[in-house]
Amino acid sequence: MTDDGAGLLIRAAAVHTLVPGQAPQRAVAVRGGRIAAVSADPRGLDHLVSAGTQVHDLPGATVLPAFDDTHTHLIFAALGAQDVPVHLARTIPEFLELIRQRAAVTPAGEWIRTTTNWQELNLAERRMPTAAELDQATDRHPVLVKRGGHNDVVNSYALRLAGITEATPVPPGGTIGRGSDGRLNGRLIDNALHLVEHLVPAADRTQRIEGLRLASRDYAATGIGTVRDCAVTPEDYAVLLAARAAGALHTRVRALVSALGFTRAAQVEDLLDVMEEWRDGSDPWLSVWGVKFGLDGGLEAGATEEPYACDHSYSGMLIWEPAALVEAVEAVVRRGWRVGTHAYGDRAVRTLLDVYERVLERNPGLPAGTLVMEHGGLAGPEQRARAVALGIPVTIQQPLLHDTAEVEEGFWGPERVARLFPARGWIDLGAQVSAGSDFPVGQFGAMRSVWGMTTRQTVIGVKGPEHAITYDEALTLHTTNAARLLGEQHLRGMLTPGRLADLTVWDRDPARCAADGMRDLRPTHTFVGGRLVAGEGAR
Repeated sequence: MTDDGAGLLIRAAAVHTLVPGQAPQRAVAVRGGRIAAVSADPRGLDHLVSAGTQVHDLPGATVLPAFDDTHTHLIFAALGAQDVPVHLARTIPEFLELIRQRAAVTPAGEWIRTTTNWQELNLAERRMPTAAELDQATDRHPVLVKRGGHNDVVNSYALRLAGITEATPVPPGGTIGRGSDGRLNGRLIDNALHLVEHLVPAADRTQRIEGLRLASRDYAATGIGTVRDCAVTPEDYAVLLAARAAGALHTRVRALVSALGFTRAAQVEDLLDVMEEWRDGSDPWLSVWGVKFGLDGGLEAGATEEPYACDHSYSGMLIWEPAALVEAVEAVVRRGWRVGTHAYGDRAVRTLLDVYERVLERNPGLPAGTLVMEHGGLAGPEQRARAVALGIPVTIQQPLLHDTAEVEEGFWGPERVARLFPARGWIDLGAQVSAGSDFPVGQFGAMRSVWGMTTRQTVIGVKGPEHAITYDEALTLHTTNAARLLGEQHLRGMLTPGRLADLTVWDRDPARCAADGMRDLRPTHTFVGGRLVAGEGAR
């Protein structure tokens, strides 16, 4: 290849650069991992073709920037790549049989873990398995069944290893589940998770790298080029660094180092000491974005202003005392890192805005986008306006609503579920809002998310249609707005010369697909930095 030649040239029916006001182009050239040029003439960049140029002549294709998933859990996906695939089960007996099969080939005493991307309402029994049922699958192994990031079910072997008895104190911000007979049922929620999870040995480094290779490839295959992983432990980050060195990452990764389970600023200070060595953000594939806090629970424990529909004595839980969270967030921002905080219920949203407002008052001059609200699920008009006035970006996750709507209606009732993730209201206020999946609670996928935001479709029908947005708006939430959230708007999000060559190729224009056709649409090619990471010929 000559110095002036391109490494990659794509001719297509339409290259949507996402530059405001720019008509679709017909050709895009890549050199050195960046966009070299675009042209409205499909032959307008032919002078950049040399012997070393890969040319894709695709007269019917549409080219878009690669998508960001701004709130997901690649680490969970990677761990689950080799765990018991209980998400395939449709009944509790099938669920138990999958665990039983793994137990048959696992040495006695070794831990058995399951995948996390399943919902109990997808099982015929419409409930979680119990410790006693897991004991039927194996009583020779400790079993950890995770569902999303907030719930575990473990068997009796695991309870014994953890020393959990009916007399064990319930950790603040956590739940130790009991059945109708008052006895332990193996369920652990939020701050009770660590009682067992700290006992689970870390997977072999080689296996974990292979899991990241498989999982990141799966993300890329849906059109996602960058993931913002919102719960990365220091140990996880070491594995990510090793995977990067091994060339095993198929997406860019921006990590939020996890402070989940913490309740004191001193714990956060210790974490920040560990993070000091990761300040160098010069690697465009892997870097630390900031620190992740959790203020309330998830589907079963989000902090609400009004009691739950299923239990009028319960309104969720706040994991942090607000004053303590102010101190902890200040510790992070004073060291120059950013903060993303999980706030799901409306009471949690209000409390988080109180915390952030106090931090902003006490730390004037913080860079824009330093403090981010993750989810803002039940943010009402008043709190949305307040977030915009404070300059607080928010990430929303329509796939989470799609997959869990029936579960959530059981806890919160249909009216509140219909108000979750009000994208239309955020956009109309001029909020800095971006989109993701929250896998494993929601299913990741570029067009699956766009389809969800434009239709408000869920597993039990359309919920809150007044909160739907347009295709172009949904596209922006995953591209230009996402790059801005990450502070990379000068590098990604649009297809213009000098920006990183992160792009997707589709055999038809997603904007012209019928709604149901868009949901499962996948690109034929995904390029990150000009490298083919998914599609025919990808390695």
